[in-house]
Amino acid sequence: MSRRRYVARGVPGGYRIWDNKVRRWWGDLYELCPDELVDALNRGRDHETITVLLKRFRAQKR
Repeated sequence: MSRRRYVARGVPGGYRIWDNKVRRWWGDLYELCPDELVDALNRGRDHETITVLLKRFRAQKR
């Protein structure tokens, strides 16, 4: 099995998404673990699904 490119990591205050390829954080700080978003990012280039999930997780922060 290949190594995953995007991984959710716990940080103080919530979770962030780590990009293993470029070795930096991707996206915002999330209070809840964004498992569905990480799975969508690792699956491929389905921009519509990723956009919907980003909007949903950003709305949960408020």
